[in-house]
Amino acid sequence: MENSSEIVSFVLSMYGDIGHLKYLYFLLTMILYVSVILANTALIVIIYVKPNLHEPMYLFLCSLFVNDIYGSTALLPCLMVQILSETHDISLLFCFIQIFNIQTYGDVEFRILAIMSYDRYVCICKPLHYNSIITMRRVQIVILVIWILSFIQVGVLLSFTIRLKFCGTVIEKVFCTNHLVLELSCSPTSILSYVNDVISGLIFCVTAPLVFILFTYVKILSVCLKASKETKTKAFDTCTPHLVSIMSFVFACFYNIISPRFDMTFVPFELQVILSIYAFIIQPLLNPLIYGLKLLKIRQALKMLC
Repeated sequence: MENSSEIVSFVLSMYGDIGHLKYLYFLLTMILYVSVILANTALIVIIYVKPNLHEPMYLFLCSLFVNDIYGSTALLPCLMVQILSETHDISLLFCFIQIFNIQTYGDVEFRILAIMSYDRYVCICKPLHYNSIITMRRVQIVILVIWILSFIQVGVLLSFTIRLKFCGTVIEKVFCTNHLVLELSCSPTSILSYVNDVISGLIFCVTAPLVFILFTYVKILSVCLKASKETKTKAFDTCTPHLVSIMSFVFACFYNIISPRFDMTFVPFELQVILSIYAFIIQPLLNPLIYGLKLLKIRQALKMLC
């Protein structure tokens, strides 16, 4: 067992030895990262410059796009550095910063998707009261609270991990996660790990938003079953991109939650790596793509610019 006082970095072991292919992987990662930045920034700019898009739903979308850029930046620059590196070491400080950024990205994403489902619920189920319930001022406050609450919550939980002494150095992943870092602690971490995973990771960040989303869509479905064809079409057009985004992110988070806790050797190694970074590449590309193509006002604005 190593002396905990000597540990100043961890080793990300899932990179392995990829030889000269590292230059190809680096190039692909860089292209994907630039694509994420450009796609999300383009829609943020379009929403900002078009007065007819200054509505609550598009303000939520702006926050979602900003968070997607934030989430990709939390991992992809480090991923590119590690791909070219020979040792795959990451300092404790940078590892903790990465954990903080990744967890806040996930928290904010789920919470914004949850509040967007409420926006759709009010729009479809209470259209006459929409402008009085969903005001720009309230939307701005809710978005600010979501970001602040996520930063405080993750910061408090991470503060317990930072104070631990570590006896192990190998993290079997391409990025740092709180669960795997806790397993490297010299002290028994089962209770701390349980509290983090169940209370923070599952209840507040995943289960609560998903239950809220499910509740709103049950209400929307109940209204649509009795509504006219026009209302059903409107509901389908506005809810489809939101549902696709939710299902995609739930899948990504579900894999990252279960993979460190179960034997995943039956999954090909390359697929394990791709699935582990899905939330930081595919999700940030998917959101601007589906909202840009599906929502009529954004699609029209894109056509005018093109």
